[in-house]
Amino acid sequence: MSGHREEHAQGVAATPRAPKARLGMGLVGPGFVGVHHVDAVRRLGFVDVVAVADVTEASAASAAAAMHVPTSYGSIEALVANPAIDVIHVTTPNHLHAPVTRAAIAHGKHVISEKPLAMSAAEARDLVERAEAAGIVHAVSFNYRGNPMVQQVRQMVAAGEIGPVHFVHGAYLQDWLIEDTDYSWRLEPDKGGRSSAFADIGSHWCDMAQHLVGARITSVLAELTTVVTTRLKPAQVQTFGTADNQAREAVTIESEDLATILLRFENGVKGSVNIGQVCAGHKNDFWLEVNGRLGSLRWRQEDQNHVWFGSRRTSNRELDKDPSLIGDAARPYVHLPGGHQQGWSDAFCNVIRDIYRYIAAGGDATKPPAFATFADGYRAACIIDAVLASHDNGGVWTPVRV
Repeated sequence: MSGHREEHAQGVAATPRAPKARLGMGLVGPGFVGVHHVDAVRRLGFVDVVAVADVTEASAASAAAAMHVPTSYGSIEALVANPAIDVIHVTTPNHLHAPVTRAAIAHGKHVISEKPLAMSAAEARDLVERAEAAGIVHAVSFNYRGNPMVQQVRQMVAAGEIGPVHFVHGAYLQDWLIEDTDYSWRLEPDKGGRSSAFADIGSHWCDMAQHLVGARITSVLAELTTVVTTRLKPAQVQTFGTADNQAREAVTIESEDLATILLRFENGVKGSVNIGQVCAGHKNDFWLEVNGRLGSLRWRQEDQNHVWFGSRRTSNRELDKDPSLIGDAARPYVHLPGGHQQGWSDAFCNVIRDIYRYIAAGGDATKPPAFATFADGYRAACIIDAVLASHDNGGVWTPVRV
């Protein structure tokens, strides 16, 4: 297959509203990724960061002061009720995504949520239905879509430049959980969900694979492993960080830190991916390769300004992020001349820019391809559920039920 399915059907169109020259943003959960959400919207130039909410008044005030945000709240309801806020960004631990999103929707706010959208597929589906009924713009920040070379690969695949696709493979490997003293709330099922590594970074890989080849994952065969079965939990838990001087408690870990998944896509495309957060030396090693009958394309996050093009009949070559050389679909995501490197935060900002421009236009426009909706977040939740079911049943092929 070489063509792309339309991504404008389910969960995209918001009820048109009057265009707005400036928009107000509210943040719930000012942690590691929350800071990057604030940075991204400030780079747009037409968004005001109005307020921050956290679990207590004191922690919210501290975060607001650090980020130079004028208002802080110790409750979600106070923030979502602020009439100056048009868009709520949900960057809390996973178990709070759904309740925060429901509160925002109830107040008619547009929502940009970190992934996963919810703790289960059923909960995610409920959010899709609520968002569509409310007529809001809704998005999930699958931020790697915003890299210009990702869009270049997508355009080349869609144009048939590598021929019909038959295989998609890759990995997403990290090492930040390799020590028994490494700890995160993501490892606690009541806060992060039953799946840890796959839900955290495997969801990014699967979204990217579907986005690039224009086909959905329909079934999976999964083997999940917990390499570090006992961890030493510090008194204060952070997503990233050290707590060497804190008292620690030994806890048994149930969620996976390593996974191998076989995939079946629509139209017969096959795939495989390795996911791990216990792989020494791999910091954020996300790569994906698409193999077609006429060629192959590989993108690697840690070398994200280039794409490898493989061929049997000609020399392999490297495609550069140069606005004079890449395709029309990818060019809007390039903001520097060739030889000037763009990075993770630039791709993240590209996604946020797409969403906010769509909102500013009143939601009455064509959705840009880097813009993932709640429907995409729901599909990701369905894949996570299928991966868990496959493993629970001894590693068998399991359909992704949507």
